[in-house]
Formats: sequence, C-alpha cells, structure tokens
Amino acid sequence: MAQRPTMHDVAAAAGVSQAVVSIVLSGSYAGRASETTAQRVRDAASQLDYRPNLQAKSLKTGVAEIIGLVGDEVATAPFSGMLIKGAQDRAWQDDHMLMTIDTGGDDALEHAAIRTMLSHRVRGVIYAAMYHREVEIPAAALTTRAVCLNAKERENRVPSVTPDEVAGGYEATKVLLDAGHTRIAMINIHDVLPAGRGRREGYERALREAGIDPDPALICGGEGIQRSGFKASRHLMSLDSPPTAIFCGNDRSALGAYQALAELGLRIPEDVSIVGFDDQDLLRDFFHPPLTTVRLPFAEMGDRAAALVLDSDAPAEVHLIHCPVIHRQSVAPPKGR
Repeated sequence: MAQRPTMHDVAAAAGVSQAVVSIVLSGSYAGRASETTAQRVRDAASQLDYRPNLQAKSLKTGVAEIIGLVGDEVATAPFSGMLIKGAQDRAWQDDHMLMTIDTGGDDALEHAAIRTMLSHRVRGVIYAAMYHREVEIPAAALTTRAVCLNAKERENRVPSVTPDEVAGGYEATKVLLDAGHTRIAMINIHDVLPAGRGRREGYERALREAGIDPDPALICGGEGIQRSGFKASRHLMSLDSPPTAIFCGNDRSALGAYQALAELGLRIPEDVSIVGFDDQDLLRDFFHPPLTTVRLPFAEMGDRAAALVLDSDAPAEVHLIHCPVIHRQSVAPPKGR
C-alpha cells in the first residue's frame, strides 16, 4: 500500500521548512510567512493530496476537530435533516467534522453515545431535540463544551438555540391583520410545549396591538395533528359569528382545516384565510391553494449551535432564531372587503 504523503514531503515540494508548512495549513501564518510562500505550500499539499493526521493532532492538542451531535430522533424526524445540515456545514466551514448519533430516546444509548464522543476527544457536544422542549442535559456532556439545539436547557448551564416562537406567532397573525381580518381564530398545538405557549403568546400580542381583545371562543387547543385541526375548524365555523381567518399552530393542523373547510363548501382564501407554522416540505404539495406559513429555521439553528460549540466564551443564554413568514396563496382580504 502506498505511503501517505507527510508534512515533510509537502515542505520538500514547496522548498520550505516543516514549521512553515504547519503554520500555513493551520491558517495562522499572518506576519510569519508571505502570501506567495503560503500559496506555494497550499499548491504542494494539493498536488500531493496531503491530509493532516487528525489523530496525531488530537493527541497533541487534547481535542479533535470533531463536533458531536446527539439527538433523540435525528434519523427519523421530518426536520432533522436540516438541523444536521446546518450544523455540518458550519463545522465543515471551520475545518471540523460532525459526528452524529441517533439515540431513539434510549437513555442508555444516549449515555453510551456521549461517552464514545468524549473518547474521541470531540471539541464539544450538540444535544439536539427533535421538537422544541425543555431538557435536562446529561452530566457527561457537561464535561466538554455543550450546546442545546431545538431545546432549552432547564438550568441554563449551557447555551441553547431555539426558534423564536413568539415572534413567529406574532408575524403569522400580523399577516392576517394586515389583510384586513379582525375575527381571527387560532388552532394551537400542545399548550404545555414551549412552541405552543410561544405561538399563542405571539398571536395574542398581535391582536392586542391591533386593539382586539383575544376571544377565548376563537382559541382552540389541539394535538398538532390533522384530526384535531379538522375538528377545531368544524367547531369554529359552527359559531354564530365564525372567524374569517384561522392561524394554525402547525401545518398538520392547517391540513385538517383545509379538509374541514372543503367539506363545508368554503373556499380558501375567498371565504376563510389560513396561515400555518412549520413549512413542512413533506406536506407542502397537499395544500391547494399553497399554504402561507411560518418556516422553522432548522438549518440556521444547526449552524448557530455548531458555531457556539466552537466559541467557548459564548455565555449560557438562549439564542432565538427568527422564523420567517413564507407568503403563498392562502390569505386574502375578508369577504366583502
């Protein structure tokens, strides 16, 4: 088997010392080597297909150029791909690899995964949840740099990265207010979850700013599934004064609302306007007309979490990531306007 090229081979090809090769390839050559020399070293490394010995480097520095990501359903949740991609892209941008382990919610596997990552001397661990909730981070993860992703760490010992649910609910409701609606219902997801609480808070804030008191009769609890969106919409449209618009706490609830309104012979958006939350790509093609919704910024969240792992000085605070409105065709002025 051919021997891998070494730093000595790169130095010989570039006509410089191994020390110069080391500082150039580490990116810390400013003021110590000219740009011409640096380019010569990079060209030699490329021609020889030289790759640093990361194992040797980790033995020398005490850490490897690896970020660990441990999640409960990272292989199966519909949004997990974008979380992982965001973290992976940022890790790669900073010359690190991402090591990902799906625990399936198994505590024993979770502890084993973290021990394995620590044995590889990772730079830190991203502790990811596949839906926004409060979590207790395992003690082992606290022995390295740890960051919570799509979750808030209960004791605020580490940085947490979450969607800005309140602002998302506020902007979703503003879309309907700006279209001229004043009787706006909400079909929420689980109120016990930070996502449900935050989205409702944003909804109520937008109404109050517009001089409208939230009407409890127009606020329906839900389970975040199609069936509960269907039932809640049927109920709302049976009221003596039904809403002209509905903010659904997630896209699955919105799909149920679409089906209920169609069954009642009501058109979207001519009779009732709908705004969802998630922008779930698996559901996108089921909405006719296309659904105006709020996008959960998973790639941006993954990016921020990886950046926080690499920034050991960042304080233990919650980083809220903006959830943009995706305007499509499910919102129009109320009938008669």
